[in-house]
Parts: sequence; structure tokens; C-alpha cells
Amino acid sequence: MTYLDYQATTPLAPEAFDAMLPWLRDQHANPHSPHAAGRKAKAVVEHARAQVATLLPPHGRVAFTSGATEALNWAIKGTTGPIVTIATEHAAVLDTARASGRPVTILPVGADGLVDRDVAEAAIVPGVGLVAAMLVNNEIGVVQPTLALGNMAQSAGARFLCDAVQGVGRIDLPAGADFVAISAHKIHGPKGIGALYVRDGVALDPFMHGGGQEALGRSGTLSPALCAGFGVAADLMAREYAAASAHIAGLWRLAVERLGDGWQINGSVEHRYLGNLNIRRDGLDVARLMSDLRDIAFSAGSACASGSGRSSHVLRGIGLSEAQARSSIRLGFGRYTDPTALTEAIDRIVVAADLQRMAA
Repeated sequence: MTYLDYQATTPLAPEAFDAMLPWLRDQHANPHSPHAAGRKAKAVVEHARAQVATLLPPHGRVAFTSGATEALNWAIKGTTGPIVTIATEHAAVLDTARASGRPVTILPVGADGLVDRDVAEAAIVPGVGLVAAMLVNNEIGVVQPTLALGNMAQSAGARFLCDAVQGVGRIDLPAGADFVAISAHKIHGPKGIGALYVRDGVALDPFMHGGGQEALGRSGTLSPALCAGFGVAADLMAREYAAASAHIAGLWRLAVERLGDGWQINGSVEHRYLGNLNIRRDGLDVARLMSDLRDIAFSAGSACASGSGRSSHVLRGIGLSEAQARSSIRLGFGRYTDPTALTEAIDRIVVAADLQRMAA
């Protein structure tokens, strides 16, 4: 299997697995227990928290969550006032905002996937309670101007939430963000754990009630194994940033060159994370392509919406027709992608797409 679906999830780093294994096999203490075994488990959790914090802005607190969906829900439901967000946000933001019962302004994006700064500034005015924006779009890889949006929020007296799931450890985070949501399994850590960063001095109401064991009053027993894996994965992202960036840039150039003519890149090429290549070819039957290439893992869109039967709201948001949206695929690559394997996969995708066109 050639794995090209890094936006859906990333391969677990071997180092993260090794850090988790003792806490799955040999250790079983509750990190919230006061005895020696519990204190040892708590030490592992706190060490992991410090490792994760190195990827996040300074002067804030980090609470472990079950994933980014919980973190985003918490940040939205724990605040008050009207919400401003963007049409291409993840469903965890859009659906939560709509379900909040608060006034919601959804900003459109252009054909490049970027929000218009003048339109955003006109919407982010005093009285707005929360501005929520994704750093790197999970479907098309476009990098939003989150620093500018955060500054607008601050000027208007609003809180700023950055969904950094796809960007943390890869793209600089906006300074001054009030909330940052991240997920371990998008940075080569385990599934089932994420984190919410809350800037010092920012109040946030609890999302779940109970024992209040975790930082910021989150209730629920933490898994030392998941925390340990998350911490090591975060540490690797920080230490391998330069090497990984160069590797991914090389993979991007290789992929674009091998695709050749006849494919269009969805979203901005200039303002983009290069590990995400979302492309379309008019008339492409994506379901048939995936069936023909079952040993290549790529995506027709977000894994979170793959069972809905709907075309991508992100692709429709950048102005694509229903047919164009359904003729698009997403290729995601990263740290463990082999250039030779990527070359072979791209060549096979091109050949299969050409055969479709010939048959038509």
C-alpha cells in the first residue's frame, strides 16, 4: 500500500509507539491517584504536556482532550457572543457554531480559498464574541491569514480560536491566539487524544462536568499511554521541522511535475501547505479511479464527511461546480513518504485517468 492520505491521519511514529508501549503493557495506574504509582503516571502526563506545549504559543495552558473535535467544541461552547467564522472551516467548527444558538456570520472565500481581509474586517466588529479560523485547510491545504484575523479579533475585543490541526509543527501559529486546537494523530501521534491551548488570562467555561481532573477543569481520566505518545510525536515535529519541510517541498515538486498537463490545483498555490495536493480533472470518475488503484490510499475529500454522500463544502466554497468537486482528489504526503513510491503512484493515477478519458 502506498499511503497518500496524510490529511486524514498520519502514520504513527515508531518513537511514539515505543513511548506508549510500557503504559499499555506494564503500567496501569490512574494518573490522578495520589499513591506512588499514580504519581509516576502523572509525571509522564506532565512531561508530555510540556512536550506538546513546545509546538504552541507561549504564555498559555494546555489541556489534553479526546481530540481536536472536543477541543473546538470546548472553545466555542465555553465562550459567549456572536461568532464569525469561514465557509471552508471543518464541520467541528461550522456545526458547533450553528448549534450554539448564537448569531453566526460565515465569511465566504475566493477561488483561491482565502478569505477577503476587507470582508473579514467589516464583519469582525465590537460586540463579536469569537472569531474561529483554520490555519491550514484540511481539504485543499490553503493557509488562511490567521495572524491578521487574530489581530482583527483582538482590536474588536473578541476571542480568537485557531484550528491548527493540519498546521501545527508545519506552519507558524498566529501569535496572540486565545485558543488553539490540535490533534495527536495528525502529527504522527496516536488517535484518541488532542489538546486545547488557552492563553493566560482567558476564561473558559467547562465543557464536560465531573471530577475536573485535567487542566482547565476538564473532567475525565487521562491515558498516560496516549499522552506519552502525543508528547513524543510533538517533540519529533519540533526537532525535525527543517528536514521535514525540505522533504515535503521536494515531494510537492515531484508530484506536480509528474502530473503534467490536464490537472488543475484546487486553491491557492502560493498560500499553501505543500504536503496537501488537491487536484481535479474534468470528467474524472473518482470512485472508479479509487477502485482501479486500491493499493494507493488517497482521498476524494475529508475523511470526516466521506460517508455523507455530499460533495465537499470546501470545494463548493471556492466556486467549483458539483461536477468539478466530484472530479477532485486529494493527495497527502509527509515525513514517511518515499519519493520513488510517490512517483510510481502519481504515474499510475495519471495512466488510470487517461484510460478513463480514452474509454469515454
